[in-house]
This record gives sequence, structure tokens and C-alpha cells, in this order.
Amino acid sequence: MSELPPPEAYERVAARLEKALSSCVLCPRRCRVDRRAGELGFCRARAATAPVNTSQLHFGEEPPISGSKGSGTVFFAGCTLACRFCQNWQISQGQASGEETNPEDLAGIFLGLEMAGAHNLNLVTPTPHLVVILKALAIARGYGCALPVVYNTSGYESAAVLRQLEGLVEIYLPDLKYDDEAVAERLSGASNYVASARAALKEMVRQVGNLKLDYDGLAWSGVLVRHLVLPNGLSGTPEVLAYIADVCGPKAAVSLMSQYFPTYKAAETPGLERGINLAEYQEAVDALDELGISRGYVQGLASATDEMVPRWRE
Repeated sequence: MSELPPPEAYERVAARLEKALSSCVLCPRRCRVDRRAGELGFCRARAATAPVNTSQLHFGEEPPISGSKGSGTVFFAGCTLACRFCQNWQISQGQASGEETNPEDLAGIFLGLEMAGAHNLNLVTPTPHLVVILKALAIARGYGCALPVVYNTSGYESAAVLRQLEGLVEIYLPDLKYDDEAVAERLSGASNYVASARAALKEMVRQVGNLKLDYDGLAWSGVLVRHLVLPNGLSGTPEVLAYIADVCGPKAAVSLMSQYFPTYKAAETPGLERGINLAEYQEAVDALDELGISRGYVQGLASATDEMVPRWRE
């Protein structure tokens, strides 16, 4: 395990990105609003505070993330996507926002999660709030916080912004949702999702490589890619998995999820009205086998609470 960066490393990047908030391009939407003057872009994020919806020890992530003591998860409100099937739409797109939190108080949340026994700091939808998060990490590291950072993201990221984070993020936990830009636009409101997410994945892998576990089976570095299987082939699962295998190589770590169910606006969206069936689930698992992806987890069919079954053959 590598040594964690000093507080000033986070401060330097925070200062650079803070200047960019005058014409915000933190995500691929490139809204160019002046957040420092109070303007709000697509994600509705402010400049000096971050909306924390929930912070808790979370046991529902993949085993190397949750471990035995839980992942120190901070759920930020708002999102850069507008997924019509989002299972957390109240937080991402609805009225259930979060408590606006300054860097000092967010650092206190980080330190509290470490004291509670968390294995890591799991930042959910962090990109719109990067400046606040980095300032908070600088403070927390100054007080001795030694937890690795998990960057838990939809995958809709700017590779240029991710490059700024090199050395500051230990574990990337991105989604790779689609293989078709038209589908991404229709279902998530992002016409450039595929190109952006693919470039982002390459950058993540360049920085930290594939997922690495310690002797207790806990992740300490690397990339674990999540993919949610959608009905009617909308997620392009075989093609998505093929791309992951191409970028990450034979030791790609993949979490294949079957937990989709119609929620939020899904029932009124053609193709999303039902959950996935056995044939669609089997096609996804077969694609993993055909590509030789043998590191990761496969969620059982039929329930969002089904256990993630390990597939870990070196």
C-alpha cells in the first residue's frame, strides 16, 4: 500500500479547480456557469459548500469496498445525469437535497467515519463538489485521516478533470452504463455519455490500474467498474463488457448488477417498463465468461438485495 498524499497536495488542486468554477467545466456538460457568482448549472451545485444528503457506514457495496466494518459513505445531492430509472432519484434529481456543508464540517464527517471504523471514504457523486471535497480532505489528512478515497461515480466524467486528481484518489468505482450515445441521451439526458465515460475509464486505469486487494480482501487501490444490465438490450452489455476488457485487460475487475427495476420515470419510458428476464441475465453472464473476465462480482437475478457472488480467479 502506498503512502497517502500530504494535505498540501489536495489544497493545490482545490485552488486550481476553484478558479475554474467561474466558468464551470468540471463535468462533460461544460455548463460554463459562474458558480462563484451564485449561478447554478445542471447539477445545481454551489461553489463554497457541498450538499450532504447522508453519511453512514454502508454495508451494501461490493465486498472489497464494504468489508466487515462498512464503507464510510457520503451521499452528495444532485447529479450530472438525468437517468429516467434512477433508484436514488429523490437525492439526484428530486427535492430531497442535502445539508449544505462547508469544508471544515465535511472534514469532520470524514474523521467521524474513520472513528466509526470505516474501511474507506466512499464519495458518491463527488465531481460537482470537488473543490469542497478536496479542501475537506486536506483538513482531514492534516488531522491524521488515513482512509483511502473511493471515487464513486456514474462514469460521466471529464478525463481532463480526472487528470487533476492523479495521486489523490486511491480507488475509482465508476459505472459504464451504455454502448450507444442515442440510448444514453434518451435514458440519461447525456448525448456524449459513451465517449466521455470511455475516456474517463482509460484515465482512471492509467492512474491506478486494476483493483488491488490486501490480505484481508479489502480494496486499497485500483478500478472496479460497475455495469447495470437493462432490459431489451438497452445497456449494450456485451459491447460494454468487451470495451472494459479491452481497456483493463485480462485482470479487469467488474461488478455486474441485475438489480434494475422500473422506478422514477421508467414506467413511462419505452423499453424500461419491466425488469430484466432470465435470458438477458444469462447473456450478460455469458459475455463475462466469453471475454475471460474472472475478477469481480455478479449479482443474483430477481432482487436488488441479492448477494454479490465473487468471481475472483487470478
